[in-house]
This record gives sequence, C-alpha cells and structure tokens, in this order.
Amino acid sequence: MTHHPNGILISFEGSEGCGKSTQIKLLHQRLLELKYDTVITREPGGTNIGEAIRHLLKHAPEGSEMFPETELLLFAASRAQLVREVIQPGLANGKIILCDRFLDSTTVYQGVARNLSKDPVQLINQFAVGDFLPDMTVVIDVPAEVGFQRIQSRTSDLPDRMEKENIEFYQQVREGYLILAQNFPERFMVVDGTHAVDSIAQNIWDELATRFF
Repeated sequence: MTHHPNGILISFEGSEGCGKSTQIKLLHQRLLELKYDTVITREPGGTNIGEAIRHLLKHAPEGSEMFPETELLLFAASRAQLVREVIQPGLANGKIILCDRFLDSTTVYQGVARNLSKDPVQLINQFAVGDFLPDMTVVIDVPAEVGFQRIQSRTSDLPDRMEKENIEFYQQVREGYLILAQNFPERFMVVDGTHAVDSIAQNIWDELATRFF
C-alpha cells in the first residue's frame, strides 16, 4: 500500500439521495487500484460509539421525540469520537480517508435547515473537532426534487428520520451546502449530481488529482 505523505481527509456531502455512497465506493476502488492505503468511514458512526449514536439519531423510535439541540450534540459526540479514534490516527499513518458526511453536515442540517443559531453550532463543532477540517469536501448537488424522489423510490429499506423530512427541508439543505461552497471555495468542490455516475466520478478524480497527486 502506498501512503500519502500527510494523509488526506476527503469528505462527501449533499442532501439525502444525492448519490454520495456510490461516488465514495468508486473513488475508494480507484485509490485501491493505485495502491493507496484508503479507508471509508461515515457520520454519524464510524466507531462503535458512533454507530450506537447513529442508531439513536436515525432509526430508534425514541428519536421521534428528539429536539434539535439534542440532535446537534449527538452528531457532535459521534464526530468527536470518530476524529480521535479513526481520522487523526489514520492521517498520521498517511492514509487517505473518505468520510461520508463530516462537520459541514451539522452546519447545514442543524444550523440551516433546523434553524438553530449559528454560533452554538460553530462552537460545538469546534469543541468536537478543534480546528480540524477536511482537505477537500465534495458536495454532490442535486435539485431538492431529485433527492426527494430518489429517496421515495428506494424501496429496499425504511426511510430514516432525515429522509422523512419534507421537500422544503431538502431545499434548505441544498442551499446551505451551496452557500458554504461559495464561502470556502478553496476547500469545496461542487459536482452536478444529475450527471451520469461515471462522469461524476471522473470529475471528482480530476479535481483530486490536481490538488493532491
């Protein structure tokens, strides 16, 4: 396995149904073929503690009584564990880490779409991860209707709590990501998620190659 000198953290963001998981798998395969030591992780989750929190956030019946403040703290708790247990040690060993969601999800989902005030969201994000940011964040952008439709047509498993939200929520999430990407262009890349899967993968790869390889 080839190690990247400093390790790289690439996070993938976007609304439910944008196609993140597919792109993460494709990039992971490509990096492995090139012999890079690459790890996939996810948020919330990625550690034993994080996966237990994920269940509570997404699937447990108790979650239906959850307040936005509770949700914010649970996401942050999962992230605090993930950074210390998986991400920092991995980067120190020169790994490339692909993370399905990271701190920008909290800014957008809890800060924008749940209308929690920005300051506590930032403070709590910072407490959970310090000044730690991804080296690159890929936003897979799809119109709210598209993400919404894709979730409705997924018959395989029950929609989780986030997927059950209404179209306005999806709209706010989409706008939240686009605003973040405008504000931090050096970290973000926005990809049109309505294009063919292979062409999205190629776009992401070209950008990565330019920045890191």
